Amino acid sequence: MRNRKFIGMAIGFVMVTFGAGLLAGCGSTGETAGLYAETNVATETSEVTEVPKITGSSEMTEVADTTESPGTAEASKTAESLEDTEVTGLSEAAEATGTTESLKTAESSEDTEVAGLSEAAEAAGTTEYPKTAESSKTTGSSATAGSSKMAGSPKTAGSSEAAGSSRSAGASEVSEQDAGEDPMEEFYITEIDDELFARMKGKSFKEDCTLSTEELRYLHILHVGFDGETHEGEMVVNARIAETVLDIFRELYQAGYQIEKVQLVDEYNADDELSMEDNNSSSFNFRFISHTTTVSKHGLGMAVDINTRYNPYIKDVDGKTCIEPINAGDYVDRTKDFAHKIDHDDLCYQLFTEHGFEWGGDWTTAKDYQHFEIPDSTLAAWGYER
Repeated sequence: MRNRKFIGMAIGFVMVTFGAGLLAGCGSTGETAGLYAETNVATETSEVTEVPKITGSSEMTEVADTTESPGTAEASKTAESLEDTEVTGLSEAAEATGTTESLKTAESSEDTEVAGLSEAAEAAGTTEYPKTAESSKTTGSSATAGSSKMAGSPKTAGSSEAAGSSRSAGASEVSEQDAGEDPMEEFYITEIDDELFARMKGKSFKEDCTLSTEELRYLHILHVGFDGETHEGEMVVNARIAETVLDIFRELYQAGYQIEKVQLVDEYNADDELSMEDNNSSSFNFRFISHTTTVSKHGLGMAVDINTRYNPYIKDVDGKTCIEPINAGDYVDRTKDFAHKIDHDDLCYQLFTEHGFEWGGDWTTAKDYQHFEIPDSTLAAWGYER
């Protein structure tokens, strides 16, 4: 009995001991399971959360401090063991992207300056900064400044440079506004300078010319063209009649008398026929009278031709009527009424004859309706021989 009782007590002790062990084991196992569960949740959380990569990071970054929770250390070690996971700690990600609260505060503030937005951009790690109002204004100012620069106002015809340009390029159209407040200032006389002589040499001023350049003068005038517009004109005449001729053209301009062109005959290579065909009005051109060996008064700068095509030169030569220019046939019959015809009622005729010129339309052996010249008697008195 004693043995049975001992055995029974031993068995009971063993069972009690084993049961206690089981209870202790179950508690340890449950704690371990709970720890494992917490570890697993932390790991899953770190994997699910999308955290921006830091630019330039090519290696796995150690997980930084996170919000402390049970099993955090184990979770961190677990994250470190993941070789293909390129994530950073939540605290470093917060530093790189800026905290949600700070960005919301910057966006919600009504008085936030543009500089504050730039700082927010810097906090977000972006390299493109918002354009400030100042920079956009600067750009606008630059464009405005560029558009306000002008290429330079056109020179008025009254300036010395304009006169030089006119003499080098020939006559041109000019408005009265361009001519200045007083168009009469555009009527002037100059001597023959080197630049002008270069245009005339070998053309109107030929090698056998009997005059010197000191005996000639350049006239700058304005005239009303056939288009009703104001044009610049230029002419070379003898110095003895320069003032007179200038006065005549001034009066013709004021009266609105139409003259199509007033250019130097040098523009036509001193070809008188070409100049007349183009209805050009001119004066000096050293040459001989047509069909004679006598120096023309144009060769002395003592004659002026006006609207040449409408007022041709007509002469019978060997029983045949010669007309110059050749394209003036429609204006030979002077009994017809047509525009720009010079006759005794014409203002041009009246002004030139009042100033001592004689008109070729009054000649008997030939008719030169375009032509006004200084009479032979006056030339003789001035010492000119032909």
